[in-house]
Amino acid sequence: MITNIEINKPEPIAIGKKFKTFAHGTDVRSMIETLKQGESILINELYSDGIALLKDLHKYLKQKMPNKSFKEQHEYRSEYYKLSNLIILEVVNQKLCVKKSPSIGWLEKFYPENKHFFLTFPQVQGLNSAWQWYQNGVSIPVLRNKIHPYYGTYFPTRFEHLVLFDNWLKHYKGLKKSAIEVGIGSGVMSLQMIQHNFQKVYATDINPNAIVGLIEFMGTTKLSRKIELDFGHLFGKWENQTELIVFNPPWLPETHNLSSIDEAIYYNKALFPGFFAEAKKRLLPEGKLVLIFSNLAQITKVTKEHPIEKELAKGNRFQLERCFKKSVSPASTKTKRDQHWRSNEEVELWVLASI
Repeated sequence: MITNIEINKPEPIAIGKKFKTFAHGTDVRSMIETLKQGESILINELYSDGIALLKDLHKYLKQKMPNKSFKEQHEYRSEYYKLSNLIILEVVNQKLCVKKSPSIGWLEKFYPENKHFFLTFPQVQGLNSAWQWYQNGVSIPVLRNKIHPYYGTYFPTRFEHLVLFDNWLKHYKGLKKSAIEVGIGSGVMSLQMIQHNFQKVYATDINPNAIVGLIEFMGTTKLSRKIELDFGHLFGKWENQTELIVFNPPWLPETHNLSSIDEAIYYNKALFPGFFAEAKKRLLPEGKLVLIFSNLAQITKVTKEHPIEKELAKGNRFQLERCFKKSVSPASTKTKRDQHWRSNEEVELWVLASI
């Protein structure tokens, strides 16, 4: 049983410094100048004042920064992330001090001993959204029951890749004694495999919150005996050979100024070579290696290189059995980002076999 894993949570800002304050009627331009100078601003009256200031910050940045190409959008988000995280809220006895603020259960779970501190407004927004998803659950089209994603754990908001995987599982004719999933996240793909009668799934994740969240979610149910977890990189402690290895990796190569908010979608140069080398050792001779990927990096001109095609071109470990592709649905009309490239985006399911 996995215990004593230290979860990722927002780092409290200690008491002891005076901050400028913002409330309804405060001059917005002077507040934004304060943020640009790297000084924090405290929201101390209404929760909605913080939301209003964030909206004004968006308006300001839209006037100052282009926000069309994929690269420009990344730069815009980085600047917004930097400035918005200088807007702070006070927490006393695990509750937000401002009026008409949401009740967030994570504050009691994560900071039981800390009676007085500050958090940034975006951190509070993230905690609030995550608490709603955790409490109410999230419906996933390919699963019978809702998932309850833990704070700081990736969960899918688009489902084309999961539909591809589900269709592949329906036609899978191999043995179903065991499988390994690298990077389990909120558990959706492992749950799909259990739904399709796999007896055992061994799963890993480098995100402690994913592991802690799934331990809590499964409790002492049958699921906890069917899905075994390890907090570790790639295959972690799982050395056993298996008939199926599943991996839904990040889809974009990392950039030089990667922020923590993008870690779930960016990979470093060592990830794929390391994964394929380790997968080769753990795949049974007749086993299948299934990877979920996308052409996102190519169509947004981040890179021309496709890491799975690069591995296959070497021709010394795996051969391609099938590649299934599915077009991505158009971006939501509610999104504020220009995602014109999504009309050309396809998710991919690669099925590889050992050479």
